Amino acid sequence: MEIITKNERETFEFAKNYARTLTGGEILLLGGELGAGKTVFTKGLAVGLGIDDDVTSPTFTIMNEYYGTLTLCHVDAYRLKSGEEAYMAGLTEYFGQEDTVCCIEWWQNIVSAIAGKQIRIQIEYLGDEERKITINEQ
Repeated sequence: MEIITKNERETFEFAKNYARTLTGGEILLLGGELGAGKTVFTKGLAVGLGIDDDVTSPTFTIMNEYYGTLTLCHVDAYRLKSGEEAYMAGLTEYFGQEDTVCCIEWWQNIVSAIAGKQIRIQIEYLGDEERKITINEQ
């Protein structure tokens, strides 16, 4: 699936609607350059999952957990260097849980630790505000 969004609000709304298709156990592998919209996408997912909390990037905490119709586990693996570090941090306990959706930014850093139903979501710049979002379910 591929969609073009014209601004941050459309990216948010697309993710909010996409969240309603998730049933739990999915691992969303979010790709894109810094500032591409990965956190905006995750904020939309959160609202779609009935989460009222303010969703922020877990850059320094590595993982944030939010509760709605499903648990949203938001991981930023930018500071991790390997799958082993993800295991050591306890992140892998969340991957694939049937009542949880995991969003992993910078997933390539911990790819060896990721097992379960993976969905790749790539967000690309097309202009100042415009983005191309590509979703590949595996």
